[in-house]
Amino acid sequence: MRDLTHLQPIDYLMIGHITQDLTPQGPALGGTASYASLTARSFGLRVGIVTSCRADLNLDLFNGITVLRKDAAQNSTFINTQTPAGRIQHIKGVAETITLADIPAAWRDAPIVHLGPIVHEIAEDIADAFPNAILGVTPQGWMRVWDDQGLVSYKHWSQAASVLDHASVVIMSIEDVQGNEDVVSEFASLVPVLVVTEGAAGCRVYWNGDLRNIRPPHVVEVDPVGAGDVFATSFFIRYQTTRDPWESSRFATLLAANSVTRKTLAGVPTKEEVNQFMTEIIELKAL
Repeated sequence: MRDLTHLQPIDYLMIGHITQDLTPQGPALGGTASYASLTARSFGLRVGIVTSCRADLNLDLFNGITVLRKDAAQNSTFINTQTPAGRIQHIKGVAETITLADIPAAWRDAPIVHLGPIVHEIAEDIADAFPNAILGVTPQGWMRVWDDQGLVSYKHWSQAASVLDHASVVIMSIEDVQGNEDVVSEFASLVPVLVVTEGAAGCRVYWNGDLRNIRPPHVVEVDPVGAGDVFATSFFIRYQTTRDPWESSRFATLLAANSVTRKTLAGVPTKEEVNQFMTEIIELKAL
């Protein structure tokens, strides 16, 4: 990793692997860390990423974002195949584990901390290190297992409580748990706010024993990859300001729906879109 003695404070700390996905158009950056950090940058926040990847992975895309890279012999690499029955994933490489020692002291007071594992790469004790932050967790990477060919399938996350007991908000897709409502109930009992996204159907939000369904606007879907990460980041940022999960979910739903109208990282919202949807949600609240 780079010299940490002159790091500036940040507003949004993203922890997780930046991936180099294999697509029909060639290698492309991906992973929750990519979508989330670029979305937070569009909000005008000071963003830092703690990740692991090869030293030669080109990270120029993250201009204006401070990236702390733990060197690895290989990048975390996915192949995502969209089918009528859902997404099929293969993992072709895994970078190094991110531990608490990899998180610089200057960043441990960040007001928003996002744990976004994709391949079990975050040591679970990290969750206990940010007692004053909005700790947002997108836990999909702790609920994956893969075979010798890299084919990804669901696994029960037996250590969920060790992380979720420290979380402020957990956001996951119903696809992450293969529709298992027992897992949804378990997570809802462990965290103050749980959001379960359901693709084109929107999301459900669990808070204070209440449940609400938030429906998205109708859009023409081009590519759903990354929409969940755009949603999560937008939610965490709005929630840090308002502490209102209903408003935060409505706002995040607008940005996520907008993101699926473009391919891959092009779906990350622009500053103008963030401002546009922020204005819409504030005006809606005033009615």
